[in-house]
Amino acid sequence: MPVRIGYTMMTEQAGARELVSHVVGAEKVGFDFSVISDHSFPWLESQGHCPYAWSVLGAAAQATSRIPLMTYVTCPTFRYHPAVVAQKAATMQTLSQGRFRLGLGSGENLNEHIVGAGWPAAHVRLEMLEEAADIIRRMFTGEYVSHHGAHYDVENARVWDLPEEPPPLGIAVSGPRSCELAGRHGDLVIATEPKQELLEQFDAHGGAGKPRVGQLPVCYDTDRDAAVARAHDQFRWALGGWKVNAELPGPASFEQASQHTRPEDVAEAIPCGDDVDAFVEAVRPYAEAGFTEVALVQIGGDQQEAFLKWAEAKLLPALRNL
Repeated sequence: MPVRIGYTMMTEQAGARELVSHVVGAEKVGFDFSVISDHSFPWLESQGHCPYAWSVLGAAAQATSRIPLMTYVTCPTFRYHPAVVAQKAATMQTLSQGRFRLGLGSGENLNEHIVGAGWPAAHVRLEMLEEAADIIRRMFTGEYVSHHGAHYDVENARVWDLPEEPPPLGIAVSGPRSCELAGRHGDLVIATEPKQELLEQFDAHGGAGKPRVGQLPVCYDTDRDAAVARAHDQFRWALGGWKVNAELPGPASFEQASQHTRPEDVAEAIPCGDDVDAFVEAVRPYAEAGFTEVALVQIGGDQQEAFLKWAEAKLLPALRNL
């Protein structure tokens, strides 16, 4: 089957009303699904935005009728208690009439530090994610849930407004431990790198046959130099890798960590310009690794309309052949 191509509402680079308008446009031009980042800070100050993802999702559910919606990803361990995430996700599934998927991850210090709960080691964060995912699953049954675990307490909680079918759970992965967790608890797997070994580890723990969703930043512009400059200005942080990116506490840290990243380094990692073949070749490793879906991130909040027109006319038809 061809790889499904998605559109990313990137909250770090556009305001709430703009994000809703963009996903309406993505639906019109034929993207197969959409995802949204769930942040409290942008990666870099030059991105300049960070509206509340769940409010945007509610508006997007009412403004669209076909395109699936998904968090990419929500951290249900610090800013949000898992019982609250369960209620939010169930409401979104109802509002969207079954088009919502709940993507979960262990989070980044960038966003979770705001509640003052500290930032423990990665293995502790994964323990917290596993416990949170179990609580969310139990609350999707509509039963009263009480839970007293290593990290969370839930007292006589219940989701009263349940959708006909609970939203599928996606789990973000970056290594063996998270792949094991995703295989046991996830209905789909989420990754930001086209690494086949991640999918193999996911399959080995129960993930065989389940959807696998990747994400790829791109920077369309008819002026390639302008595209490279914009990608460098707003997305050079991405070259640091998730082991670094999960730990840094704020935009100033990402500015410092990426100060020696050159425009040519970014251009090598991110397709820039309007060469359709270059964009297709950037997606191809995901298809070859076994990903069933890839969400594109067009860099630049004010560049979405031009990108959507180009995607409809040239990029999406070319990607349908993958």
